[in-house]
Amino acid sequence: MDVQLKRGLLDVCVLSALKNGESYGYKIIADLTEHIIISESTLYPILKRLEQGKFVTTRTAEHNGRLRKYYMITQKGRQKITEFLQDIDEFFKVYEFIRR
Repeated sequence: MDVQLKRGLLDVCVLSALKNGESYGYKIIADLTEHIIISESTLYPILKRLEQGKFVTTRTAEHNGRLRKYYMITQKGRQKITEFLQDIDEFFKVYEFIRR
């Protein structure tokens, strides 16, 4: 799979894991595992990139004596999902043309 396509896909997968509320790294990985395998070494750079792009915001809270970083999707992140879905519809139309 093309690296840029995969990168965009993973970004949207992570954003989709946050659609129903804030979450943290380990839980995001667990939520995605049923659909796509992603490691911590892949996830955290994605989260950092999404935060820098203002697709997610963060807060830090103590959990069992340790600080945990929570991620929340922004409106810009929700828009990115919408745009991805529109793009993927177009992609599938081209895919069907190529497969004929």
